Amino acid sequence: MKACVAAVLWTTVLFAGGCKSNKDAKKEPDKGSGSAAQTAQGSAQGSAQPGGSGAAPAGAVELAITCGAVGKEQKICKEGVAAWEQKTGNKVKVVSVPASSSEQLALAQQLLAAGASDVDVFNIDVVWPGILGTFFLDLKEYSKGAEKEHFEAIVANNTIDGKLVAMPWFTDAGVLYYRKDLLEKHKEKVPTTWEELAATAKKIQDAERKAGHKEMWGYVFQGNAYEGLTCNALEWVASHGGGTVIDAQGKVTIDNPDAAAALETAASWIGTISPPGVLSYQEGESHGIFLAGDAVFMRNWPYAYGLAQEDKSPVKDKVGISVLPKGAGAGARSAAALGGWNLAVSKFSKHPKEAAELALYLTSPEEQKRRAIAANLQPTIVSLYQDKDVVAANPLFTSLVDTFKAAVPRPATATKGKYNRVSTEFWNAAHAVLSKQAKAKDSLADLKGKLEGMSRGGTW
Repeated sequence: MKACVAAVLWTTVLFAGGCKSNKDAKKEPDKGSGSAAQTAQGSAQGSAQPGGSGAAPAGAVELAITCGAVGKEQKICKEGVAAWEQKTGNKVKVVSVPASSSEQLALAQQLLAAGASDVDVFNIDVVWPGILGTFFLDLKEYSKGAEKEHFEAIVANNTIDGKLVAMPWFTDAGVLYYRKDLLEKHKEKVPTTWEELAATAKKIQDAERKAGHKEMWGYVFQGNAYEGLTCNALEWVASHGGGTVIDAQGKVTIDNPDAAAALETAASWIGTISPPGVLSYQEGESHGIFLAGDAVFMRNWPYAYGLAQEDKSPVKDKVGISVLPKGAGAGARSAAALGGWNLAVSKFSKHPKEAAELALYLTSPEEQKRRAIAANLQPTIVSLYQDKDVVAANPLFTSLVDTFKAAVPRPATATKGKYNRVSTEFWNAAHAVLSKQAKAKDSLADLKGKLEGMSRGGTW
């Protein structure tokens, strides 16, 4: 959902965020919040709100947790915290955080770098474990194997040097949206390869334009030079068998023929099935075109389905979701960039055992089921996608489980604190190819040199 939220913010601290930067752009920081440093200080010292009420009874402890900043995420987190308080007798303060993912990271970095114990449990983006992992406890010491219930890709993403530094909380991944009515009208099936998508998109686009719908395009995605393009380009490359930019051992793998073929394929869409303006599209612009009825296919995150189904939506009940197409070649497969949020326990917590228990409770099957039904948050526990109550509340979930199983983590775990620089170089290299400023082969060779220079022989 709000899993991949910001692009890049250079402040006095390093930032690496997720993909939906358009959401950050629409949310202004609280008035008077000032710098990230001031925000961190204010949040830690004076902005905590009780999850329940009253002082902790004798023998109980008091903890603090950061939750989602706004809307359903924060509300549903407070409800879970209150239930744990009632169950254990402990007390929990829900610490206010900025709406911006970038400012949330800055807050966490400042508190953790200072060794502060103000926050016990941190809500962290899927690309932060590599950046912040050294400040968190190994939850394997408390989990009793509970992590085995979660999607393997997320657990692997959250494991740094053999330590499980965060428990998966809710997940996200790229999906393919399509117009059911238009595919039926033109007697086409949902494409399973990028080649099929391009052909189907062009056929329907041209037919609809001929019939008078001059604004129709075949395919929209996130082509702007920002974190969202890292997600899209990673999906293209991985789906062609071209690897994941940097492998789990830290080796730069992006300079290969399959990766180059993937980017050249994507570049061929510009001006044919995708509007030239897609080179500046983020999530909002993409879903704006699609929800207006002006695109046959769209790559986006699951959040957009709810928008499509609003009563005022021109495409209500006309939209389907599928896994993203696969590329060509022996290693071809469907691949979706992994997103989501997780819970981590600070090593500076004065009550590590209770903090770990809170994190494990909030990420448990029972709590994730409640969150899925009450707030449509995608679980990280595989079995919940067959739970009759969850499926009844979210029929869409059955079509997402394969996507989450095939999710591809961005190379944040391997590159640790340098991920932001790696991602920036990758999206710039991809954008150069999409905009016809460079050939894929040359752009990726140049990228390889830059990344190897950063890694100093594979040591990140």
